[in-house]
Amino acid sequence: MTDLTASEPGQDAEFGDFFALLKPRVMSLVIFTAAAGLFVAPIHVHPFLAFASILFIAIGAGASGALNMWWDADIDEVMNRTKGRPVPSGRVSPNDAKLFGLWLSVISVGMLGLTANFFAAGLLAFTIFFYAVVYSMWLKRLTPQNIVIGGAAGAFPPMIGWAVATGGVSLESVLMFGLIFIWTPPHFWSLALFMNDDYSKAGVPMLPVTHGKRETRKQILIYSILLAPVGPLLAFSSIGGPVFLTISLVLNSLFLMGAWRLFRRPEDAAQSDKYAVERRFFRLSLYYLFLHFVGLLIEASLRWTSFDMAAWPHWVG
Repeated sequence: MTDLTASEPGQDAEFGDFFALLKPRVMSLVIFTAAAGLFVAPIHVHPFLAFASILFIAIGAGASGALNMWWDADIDEVMNRTKGRPVPSGRVSPNDAKLFGLWLSVISVGMLGLTANFFAAGLLAFTIFFYAVVYSMWLKRLTPQNIVIGGAAGAFPPMIGWAVATGGVSLESVLMFGLIFIWTPPHFWSLALFMNDDYSKAGVPMLPVTHGKRETRKQILIYSILLAPVGPLLAFSSIGGPVFLTISLVLNSLFLMGAWRLFRRPEDAAQSDKYAVERRFFRLSLYYLFLHFVGLLIEASLRWTSFDMAAWPHWVG
C-alpha cells in the first residue's frame, strides 16, 4: 500500500499528470471493447446516448486506474516500468490520486445510470470495485493467481456496453466476457516473463516469480488451449458469422502455434535474443483480442446493412 507522504501535495501536477493516472492505454482497450459490445447488441442506441455512455464507461475505467496507482505507488516506485508514473515520481500526491479516482467513480457510475440504465451503471460500479479492491488491494500481492481472477475486471466492458443497449446480460455478452477473461492470463504472463525482474524486486507474486518461467510457459499453453474454442463458439451465436469464424480460426491457430513455440523455447537462448519469443507472443496477444472484436464489428455492420437495404423500399414508400 502507498505510504509516499500521502498528505503532501504534488509539486508540479499538470493536466497531463492527472490524465496519466487514468491509464490511457488500458482505457483505450476498455473503450474499444465496450463500444463493440454496444454496437453488436441487437438494439439500436441513439448515437448521442451511445457516445455519452462510452464516455462514462471510459471515465469509470480511468477511475479504476487512478485508484490502482494510488494504492500501488510503493511497488510502482520500485519497478523500472512504472517508477515514472505520476504518484511515485511525486508529480501527484497519493491523496490527490485517491480523491481523483473516487470522484471519477461516483461521476461515471451516476451519469451512466442517468444516460443509459442503472443495470449497466451497476456493472460499471462492480467493475471499478473489482479492479481497485479485489484485484489491486487483495489479489495482486497475495497470490500468483492474481491475474487469473483479477482479469475479470478487464472482461466486463463489452458486457457493460451490451447492457447499455439491452438493459441486461445474454449468452453473447457472457461469451465476449469469456473471450477476454481466458485471454488475460496468457497475455499478462507473457509480459511478466520479460518483466520478471521488476515483479521480483517489487515482491509481486506473479507466476514467473513464484513458480518459475518454465511453469509460466506451460500455463500459457494450457490457457491458450482453453481459449481456442471460445471464439468459434461466438461465431455460432447471434452476433457471429462466417467472417468472424474465419478470423477466429486463423487467430487461434496462430495463438496456439505461438504458445507452443514459447513453451518449447530453449532456456539457454542467446542474451541478445533472450526474450524475443515472449515479446512476439505478447504482441500477437494484442492483435488476437483486437481482431476478434473487429470481426464482431464487421458481422454487426453486415447485419445492419442487410437490414437497412431490406427495409429501404418501405422507407421510401
